[in-house]
Amino acid sequence: MTTTTSPVTPATPNVAATAAANSGDAKAPSALSSDFETFLTMLTAQMKNQDPLNPIESADFAVQLATFSSVEQQVKTNDLLIALSGQIGLGSLSELASWVGMQARAEAPSYFDGSTPIDLAPAAQSGADAAVLVITDSTEEQVAKKLISPALESYAWDGTNEAGQSLGAGQYRFSLQSYAAGNLIGTDPVAAYSRVVEVQAGANGAMLTLEGGAKVPADTVSALREG
Repeated sequence: MTTTTSPVTPATPNVAATAAANSGDAKAPSALSSDFETFLTMLTAQMKNQDPLNPIESADFAVQLATFSSVEQQVKTNDLLIALSGQIGLGSLSELASWVGMQARAEAPSYFDGSTPIDLAPAAQSGADAAVLVITDSTEEQVAKKLISPALESYAWDGTNEAGQSLGAGQYRFSLQSYAAGNLIGTDPVAAYSRVVEVQAGANGAMLTLEGGAKVPADTVSALREG
């Protein structure tokens, strides 16, 4: 008796699925955006390995071609957007380059060099009849409190605590407690002036590096003045 063995049909490559998967690969753009050689190679392999008794419909090839073309176009669009984003970022850096050496006012830690007072911009809450400036160091430990008028819009901190003792050089952060009739009604961060030492391009926009190492987004700066 002769035994007939049915031919084993090789797995048919799925061009559309492969192309879609490659679109998430960081190395894919250069291959997909070059030309259709990759697609033609895969299409040829698919045709060679298809089941002759159940060939792939021509409509399926059209769908695969359309899918590949769509992925390729999306890759080109993404590359273009990345290039434009880089150009915009460079333009922003050029505009902000003049900020280096100036003093920027921002709600960020400020560096005290041991002698030069730090200019602050306290803003007490509406209705406050008393205000307390709270100073914390780089470890977020409270190191000083200063009773100030709630009407003050500027205050120069001389680097001392409530006893008049110098706290020494270092980074400090400031907040303002607002009181009304002896009750705390709110605590808000206080912006301080710091010298800008560097401008960098960040994922979400330009970043400023302040003296002492603190970093703040450029769009959070509320005032700028000569250093």
